[in-house]
Amino acid sequence: MTPVIVKRYLIAFEQYKWVGLVTFAAAVGASGIIATRPEAEPDYTAIGVLSYHRPPAIFSTTATDIQKQGQEVTEKMLLDKKVIEAAAKEVKASVEKMTTNVKVKMPKPNDQGAGIEVSYKHKDRKRAEQIVDAVMVQMVKQSQLINTSILRETIVQINNRLPQVIQDLRAAEEKLQAYERREGASILAVQTAAIPQAIATAQQQQRTIGFQLDGVNAQIKSLEERLGLNADQAYVAQALAADPIIAQLRSQLFDIESQLQLLRLDFRDEHPKVVELTNTKQALDQQLQQRAAEVLGGNGVAAPLTAAKIRVDSALDPARQELAKNLINLQTQREMLQQQLIGIAKTEQQLRREHATLPNKQLEQARISQEVTLKRTLYDKMQSALVDAQAAVTETTGSLRISQLAKTENIKSTPKSKAAILAVGGFMGILLGGGVIFLLGMLSGKFQTWEEIRSALEEREVEVLGVLPFAIALDSSREDMPIAIELNSPYLDFYEKLRSNLRRVGEKPPKLVILTSATALEGKTFTAYNLAIASARASKRTLLIEADLRSPSWVQFLKVATDPANSIEPLRYYGDLCECIRLVPAIENLFVIPSPGPLRQAAAVLESSEIRRLLTEVRHRFDFIVIDSPPLSEYSDALTLEPYTDGIVLVTRQGHTNSEILAEITDRLTELDEELNKVGPRLLGAIVNGADISVDFPHQIEEIDTPLVHFADAATEVKSKQMSKPNRRQKAKGISKEGARG
Repeated sequence: MTPVIVKRYLIAFEQYKWVGLVTFAAAVGASGIIATRPEAEPDYTAIGVLSYHRPPAIFSTTATDIQKQGQEVTEKMLLDKKVIEAAAKEVKASVEKMTTNVKVKMPKPNDQGAGIEVSYKHKDRKRAEQIVDAVMVQMVKQSQLINTSILRETIVQINNRLPQVIQDLRAAEEKLQAYERREGASILAVQTAAIPQAIATAQQQQRTIGFQLDGVNAQIKSLEERLGLNADQAYVAQALAADPIIAQLRSQLFDIESQLQLLRLDFRDEHPKVVELTNTKQALDQQLQQRAAEVLGGNGVAAPLTAAKIRVDSALDPARQELAKNLINLQTQREMLQQQLIGIAKTEQQLRREHATLPNKQLEQARISQEVTLKRTLYDKMQSALVDAQAAVTETTGSLRISQLAKTENIKSTPKSKAAILAVGGFMGILLGGGVIFLLGMLSGKFQTWEEIRSALEEREVEVLGVLPFAIALDSSREDMPIAIELNSPYLDFYEKLRSNLRRVGEKPPKLVILTSATALEGKTFTAYNLAIASARASKRTLLIEADLRSPSWVQFLKVATDPANSIEPLRYYGDLCECIRLVPAIENLFVIPSPGPLRQAAAVLESSEIRRLLTEVRHRFDFIVIDSPPLSEYSDALTLEPYTDGIVLVTRQGHTNSEILAEITDRLTELDEELNKVGPRLLGAIVNGADISVDFPHQIEEIDTPLVHFADAATEVKSKQMSKPNRRQKAKGISKEGARG
């Protein structure tokens, strides 16, 4: 089996062989021009040597480092523009020519003691030597200039940076001093353990106060049990019992109540004397309540109190009054101890928080101190480097010296071989021509082999339903008929296999499918016709619908006549099933709905209710329906019809299917709209058409002299007969632009 890349190259070679031939001729012509050029006069190469110069003993560290750096000169430093210009001015030569011809060869790292070679080519030997000597002199001067310029640049940089370094050092020292003034006392306290001791003292005080609170609470509880009153009630009773006015009012109320009790034995409540005493009693009750509010201070502790309650609470004997007084004092003492306990606890928490932050303060102090140390170290280093650099200025010398003046060698000229040059040119022409052909084939953007199409479809998880061979006409006398119309057609097996694969798609075999393609010239109409024929041959009641209303019908290949008047009222045509459905006489079980096109308002017809009703009716009448629709890159007719069908089948073809358009179409048919939560039109799979695979022809066909004819080519020829005079030479070509539906 031929590799895919070889097949692709052979196809590209067939398409672009003239471009490769022109490239080959250009390469051979260029080599011929080079071979016929006269030999130029030999150039003399003058070579001089520079070696590294070891200076006498020096005392500056910076000068030693500079001398070491000077031995690390590069080719770019030696061929500086200033060096070339100075040498050119000295020998009165062209700067541009010297820049091009002066070469420097640096020694290898492993070559100890090797020098730097400076060379120059010129037709005059003495002139070449003169230029090399002048260039080496300028290179030695350049070396010394580089060394001293490094020192001066170092001094300038140090002087520029030194003020900022001094400012940073002072700022860091001031920051450290300010921090020590602010946090020094806290840091000293933790160092002397004063804070932990204060925390322990606070804890001891809390325990002592706790013991005191326990004793006071016990005494309060005992007194409350003896009195039957709590502290607030005892305060009210003690205050009321100690007031003489309340005692007087109580006495008066007692006398009045005694009188009322005696009078009621003899008189009714309506008696004037009883009424008078009752009113007096009420007035005394109000006075008693007012006086109780005044005694209690109006703070609402015992208010509102009734007269009976006031008389009961104020009836304390001296002994109970003393107990109430002690209870009030103990309550006051307990509240005081509780406040002290809360205050000491807050103090302890504050001490603990301060003690917890002390390590951070110590770390911050250490960080600031380290920052001061680093800045002071940098300042000391810069001061030392400045002094050393100033001393090194007088000690630094150049790092190069001339160890060998320029010399030239005699050149032996060798005649060039014209045959070898032509052979090399021919070989390069073959390589360039083949490379150009391969590059043009890769840049075409089309799949050149059916294996590439299948791989691209599998990468996008599109099922390949079948690979169909390139078809040829077996009978030149019946070029107007589909190839698979014959019972012994060798292509019928491929379409039967395609039909079987299509039935296995999904849980339920699709019954109504649309055949379309990404672009024109991919054989979708040819495939639709032969798929319908294969289904009819399998005893399935099959219907072929021509839905490409922008092109004329091709049913004449099935010997089915069409009525041109159908294009006048296409909706009435599709509304009458008996009129639009035609029986194919040559093939049993095959029916066809010819296209009334070409129509200008094709989209309106496809979106009409007549088309929807037609698709609904034929679904129940036929076992299998094939719809041929225009390419998706040109029209969206297939997408319009898809909701009323079981899915779309995409037809591709090697040499015609564009990779970018195929990727765009497959993404469009399988994409998911996340906002609407809706998957695109159902793509049942794809068909690879026109593949170069072997076909078993009938034994009676010994030789096929007829040209390769695709079904679309025959359709193209018929259409050309309808529109213009026939062009017989186009009959034997592959699918043409007019055969876009094929």
